Amino acid sequence: MNGAGKGAVVVGVFLAMVGGTALGVYTLVDGAGSGEGAGASAASAKGSGPVTGEEAARTAKAFLAAWAAGRDREAARLTNNAAAAQAALAGYRDRAHIAKAVFTPGAPEGAAVPFTVAAEVAHEGAAKPLAYASKLTVVRGETTGKPLVDWQPSVVHPELGRGEELRAGPPAAPPVKAVDRRGEELDPQRYPSLRPVLDQLRRTYGGKAGGRPGVELWIEPASPEAPRRTLLTLAEGEPAKLETTLDARVQAAAEKAVARYPEASVVAIQPSTGHVLAVANHRKDGFNAAMEGARAPGSTMKIVTAAMLMDRGAAAADQPAQCTKEVSWGGRPFHNLRGFELPGADFATAFARSCNTSFIKRIKTVDDDGALAEEAREVFGIGLDWKTGVRSVDGSVPEATGAAAAAAYIGQGRITMNPLTVASITATARTGVFRQPVLVAPGLDGRPLARAERTMKPAVARQLVQMMRLTAASGTAAQTMAGVRGSDKGAKTGSAEVDGAGSPDSWFTAFSGDVAAAAMVEAGGHGGDAAGPIVAAVLNR
Repeated sequence: MNGAGKGAVVVGVFLAMVGGTALGVYTLVDGAGSGEGAGASAASAKGSGPVTGEEAARTAKAFLAAWAAGRDREAARLTNNAAAAQAALAGYRDRAHIAKAVFTPGAPEGAAVPFTVAAEVAHEGAAKPLAYASKLTVVRGETTGKPLVDWQPSVVHPELGRGEELRAGPPAAPPVKAVDRRGEELDPQRYPSLRPVLDQLRRTYGGKAGGRPGVELWIEPASPEAPRRTLLTLAEGEPAKLETTLDARVQAAAEKAVARYPEASVVAIQPSTGHVLAVANHRKDGFNAAMEGARAPGSTMKIVTAAMLMDRGAAAADQPAQCTKEVSWGGRPFHNLRGFELPGADFATAFARSCNTSFIKRIKTVDDDGALAEEAREVFGIGLDWKTGVRSVDGSVPEATGAAAAAAYIGQGRITMNPLTVASITATARTGVFRQPVLVAPGLDGRPLARAERTMKPAVARQLVQMMRLTAASGTAAQTMAGVRGSDKGAKTGSAEVDGAGSPDSWFTAFSGDVAAAAMVEAGGHGGDAAGPIVAAVLNR
């Protein structure tokens, strides 16, 4: 079951559900036309000023009585949007199969009148009680001056929003019991940030995995991208067992780590297989930014830039690298954090200390506007339409010239990534081979996996890992990585400036053994400030 759970207290409203079955559709239409309560004898005559408690009580009682009796038109004319109200009330009875409804108004709270509903959802001889509490508000009609129910979708049910529908019947997909790589069930109560992922798995694989749908009463969201919220299970379906690549232990660590920071996301990948081990988000909007986000990755992009420069013979780990305080390119100045410089540094040190100017100065030695985009696509698999098993966005590295190219070299400008893509970049750097991340094995549905055009040159792979190890040992990631267990570990920090934001996004990516992880915290500051501790916690688990 997704969405609101059984017996849950939702925004102060108690929803109780027990026994039966139902099948039907109830559509809520936000139609035009005010109605303005024409001919509504139960409401008081034309008046002015605020609605009184007596008017609110009388109007609510008349409206609820007409609704309960199935007199939809009469009830609708007691609202300020008769067209929408009549369609919704008719659907409540005829298409949602909600019957025997008893509406009991409470004492008015000013112009608001609380009421309770005791009803039955019934279909083909099976029935199940449905009870909930809600509230309506009485306003004065703009043209008639009569007290009228202010029509909102929440009048029908307190959890309905604009454009949403209450539906009953077999769900679009059977339930699934998603398990991790060791067979442990991935319960959304225990792993709350997995809820959108588990909802997608049900919609995508519920039928393919062999489950049998039951019968439910649910809220169909206004957006097709949003998950349904189940209100009542009328008949239990038979869940299919769906194996994922996730690791419950790593997932638990990821959930705990992101909870420390607002707007935080993290992904962990196994470099040797491309298996996604954990996906976690801690966000107000519930968005799966870990896999679907698209934001500038900052200096974590220097992993790809460094690989491209070494691939093209424009750099080597032990070659000198001019790291000045500032450099101009395409008419725009670029500088290092706090204006530092590294006289006499080699390229490995410039990478470890995240020297922006060292990277930008090398643009002229490449002389190919498409070099970075080509490396990202052909070696790291960025932009190849990954099919992970759930919705995901696999990054964008467009061609750029002038100042835009300089920004791209250091992970700014029009380049966009998310923790999934950055973790994959690190996994590719770790092994020298791109393996498309997957959360569900492709054998379940036969979907094709993206394949890079070429593997990383061995010399490039060796130097890249060496530079990431240096970053973890003595570079910008040293403080964070000091607490990560194991001797084989490497990292890269990043901070990405965002227009209008007071602080940059915090990025951090690292590997330890056969685990690569990346995290992003919106407006979290520099890489080691927020994203770093998240990645360290995941790697230690």
